[in-house]
Amino acid sequence: MTDQTIDTTAENERPTWPALVKGFRCKCPNCGEGKLLHSYLKVNDNCSNCGEELFHNRADDGPAYLTILLVGHLLAPALHISYVNWRPDPWTMAIGFSIGCIALSLFLLPRMKGAVVAYQWARRMHGFEKSS
Repeated sequence: MTDQTIDTTAENERPTWPALVKGFRCKCPNCGEGKLLHSYLKVNDNCSNCGEELFHNRADDGPAYLTILLVGHLLAPALHISYVNWRPDPWTMAIGFSIGCIALSLFLLPRMKGAVVAYQWARRMHGFEKSS
């Protein structure tokens, strides 16, 4: 008996890493050209370039958790190193790291949202399976 199954995964494959990079750049995970977000955190319903439907996303709190995780892992060692090596005034350190935390959080949050939406698109989650 011969196995005559046809592997159709190659034609429907959506590579995850390229989609994540496109999403981190706040671009459409399908074409990489159209804008993913139309304001700070609002996802476009469709890509303006390729027409891919993007309204299926369920990013919810995931981007915020990822942002907190990254900011914490970047600034906690920096806080320790700066205190041990230079012993700055507590107010100077508090103001400096507060500004750094806010700036890094505001920079990363839309990029994490783009990456989460792109991951859902690549894995065909939450309605993205119906798209091409």
